[in-house]
Amino acid sequence: MGAFHAYDIRGIYNKDFNKDDAYKIGYFLVELLSTKKVLVGRDARVSSDEIFGYLAKGITDAGADVYDVGLATTPMVYYSTAKYEFNASVQITASHNSKEYNGMKVSRENALPVGYDTGLKQIEQRIKEGAPIVKSQTPGEIKKLDVRGEYLSFLRKYVADYSNLRIGIDCSNGMAALLIKELLGDAPVYIYDELDGTFPNHEANPLVPENVVDLQNLVKSEKCDIGVIFDGDADRVMFVDENGRFISPDLMIALLGHYFLEEKGEKGLVLQDIRTSKAVGEYLKPLGGEMRTWRVGRAFAAHKLREIGGIYGGELAGHYYFRDFYYSDSGLMASLLILDVIAKFKKEGYTLSQLISRIETYANSGEINFRIERKKDAMDAVRDHFTSLEEPTASFDFDGYRVEFPDWWFNIRPSNTEPYLRFIAEAKTQDMLDEKVAKVKEIVKGLS
Repeated sequence: MGAFHAYDIRGIYNKDFNKDDAYKIGYFLVELLSTKKVLVGRDARVSSDEIFGYLAKGITDAGADVYDVGLATTPMVYYSTAKYEFNASVQITASHNSKEYNGMKVSRENALPVGYDTGLKQIEQRIKEGAPIVKSQTPGEIKKLDVRGEYLSFLRKYVADYSNLRIGIDCSNGMAALLIKELLGDAPVYIYDELDGTFPNHEANPLVPENVVDLQNLVKSEKCDIGVIFDGDADRVMFVDENGRFISPDLMIALLGHYFLEEKGEKGLVLQDIRTSKAVGEYLKPLGGEMRTWRVGRAFAAHKLREIGGIYGGELAGHYYFRDFYYSDSGLMASLLILDVIAKFKKEGYTLSQLISRIETYANSGEINFRIERKKDAMDAVRDHFTSLEEPTASFDFDGYRVEFPDWWFNIRPSNTEPYLRFIAEAKTQDMLDEKVAKVKEIVKGLS
């Protein structure tokens, strides 16, 4: 069974895990989180209903009740976990992965994520050890729980006047389609807004350029001010500008500052992941935002934002976390706030591309993947080479290394699951960036 990962349980269904594993996960989850009730939601994948059935059987055999919210976005489950004070919840989803995948995102009290190091490892070990399953003499029950209305009421607090915007939206046939029209009505131009867990039009991963092409074409043909695209479970959202250009998701952390720091006056800490453009912090500082940098992934970000008492945060992968959303991420909430900011700027005569050009002050390499077994040696060699030439202005040594210099910076980090090094860099000029990237390629090649 190879479905247990740093952030969640996920893999090809009936290869990396199966219904019997789902049953055992449910059974041992009750023990892990010492709970008598577990909230469970699911996406529209073909295998989700079967997984729910076996997961629920494991939970009830362990003596706990299952509160079934049915089809749900992942953030809807996060919200309900915290709002209704559950000590355990599971969203059955494989997020942005293709149709043959499925998985589970597990949370504990206050919607805090349960990652590999905070509980999933124990469940995996119990299954691998063949720990005994003793059915409770008082098995739990499956109870329906309708959270849709409450969740929509919460989100509607963030709906603003978008009447001056022409909006294009790609739901990717994913879970955003469950709720988006309840919030934005029929005014936007929608594509792939029917729930379909086979993802017939494109995979529900907006980080893959080919999956965004249809939205880009829609924005240009319909003369939209902005394009919005969600992933499969609607915990992530990404955007294209009025010209159809994809916007690096980390730059939207800066744009959100106009809502929280400027409009709402909530000065304070903002969280970014270790790959985030240096331009974001430089843009937010005059607005009253102070950046904190942390590891990639919800299992780390949600905990850290709560720990530091941050206002909001974001990641290069399109996750946006909010203090007002129990420190969790929500693609729908992020989209509503971004649309609000853009609608207000349009009234002042600014387009989205003009706003982004004010933020995007560095040449960016994008994420470059190196296939190499000697990951640590390569990371050390890259760091040591550049720090021997120039004194860093800042340095971080979690999630690989992020090293900042006056005119450029880089992050080099190992993949958790593959023999890859992931590298990203920015510089004040394209020539400088090209020079640094070429040197990194030379160093890594020498160790391959």
